[in-house]
Amino acid sequence: MSKLWDTPRSGTTPAVDPVGQAVPRAFPSSFSIGNVRIAPATVLAPMAGVTDTVFRRFIKNLGGCGLIMTEFTSADGVLRDQRVRGRYLHFYEDEHPISAQLFGSNPSVLADAARLVEDLGFDLVDLNLGCPAKKVVKCNGGSGLLRDLPLIRQIFEAVRAAVKIPFTVKFRAGWNDDEIVCVELARMAESCGLGAVALHARTREQGYSGNARWEWIAHVKQSVKIPVIGNGDIRSPEDACAIVAQTGCDAVMIGRMAPANPWIFRQIEQYVSGGKARAGADALVCPGERSSAEKMYDEPAEADRYQMIRTYFQMLLEEEMPGAEGKMKQFASWFTHGVPGGAALRKAIYDAKSGAEILGRVEEFFEARLPAQTT
Repeated sequence: MSKLWDTPRSGTTPAVDPVGQAVPRAFPSSFSIGNVRIAPATVLAPMAGVTDTVFRRFIKNLGGCGLIMTEFTSADGVLRDQRVRGRYLHFYEDEHPISAQLFGSNPSVLADAARLVEDLGFDLVDLNLGCPAKKVVKCNGGSGLLRDLPLIRQIFEAVRAAVKIPFTVKFRAGWNDDEIVCVELARMAESCGLGAVALHARTREQGYSGNARWEWIAHVKQSVKIPVIGNGDIRSPEDACAIVAQTGCDAVMIGRMAPANPWIFRQIEQYVSGGKARAGADALVCPGERSSAEKMYDEPAEADRYQMIRTYFQMLLEEEMPGAEGKMKQFASWFTHGVPGGAALRKAIYDAKSGAEILGRVEEFFEARLPAQTT
């Protein structure tokens, strides 16, 4: 299967097929994993160094995200070290529904960690079979397990027997193009009682390069009855509709685009709300034909970017998280993208010595540019 239409960026014109006809598209308004209803049908992907409690609540407050997930977390680490547990599995009540993602390769350790996750009040627990990082794969974690399906089955069975909350898995298509296991793995997950699967439609060998091959998501969706979450190359609301149209997936998961454009979940919600709910169906129809001049969703203005950066940085400081200054500098490269004079702002942030100084430099930069909006 290949993509038969282009998905335009920045919400200008609707996707069209090769003969110029608008492609019929529908986006699910909600879906359920076990007894957990998720609305909208959008998921913030677990990302190391990104999806801590501050970023998760930040995304939640912007709107449009149905399910958030923790950073991927070592099962062995949270059982051995209280500090690791506090860092990776701390969350607030306003984050529900929330899923904790674990990685590891020992079935009994993962089962014990899943019990801990359930006891802490998480709504779901997820297994990471997708991380391509060498240090994780070297320990037979993440995508390293994709070459050992019998061990994956043991993990599935052990964790499923250990907890009552829904259990899910996020995985890649396979180790490489010669070892594609996504359909077999999804069927195994379903047979072991997992509530949903999420597929990042790349191989471990690809890492984050090349294009996600959405046809693998379609094959998985055709092979199982449990919900399938599509992940990979969703950079705009148009892409979100296109992946649903092409694969039939039940929800979309967004990773690297979230820190680059934190508004993307809200933009998807705006984009699909222009359609009409189909009678008797839990879906929203994405707009099929619009004038190229008509706005489909809000694009952030410079004042919006200022408010976004200031809000996130203030949240980091209020949380008093270790390494908050480093996190502010890390996110500056994403958040200042598209800001006129952004290079100067980034340099000012990188040169600052404290969190308060970073926030002050952000305020000085924007107040000089936007005096009417910021006074």
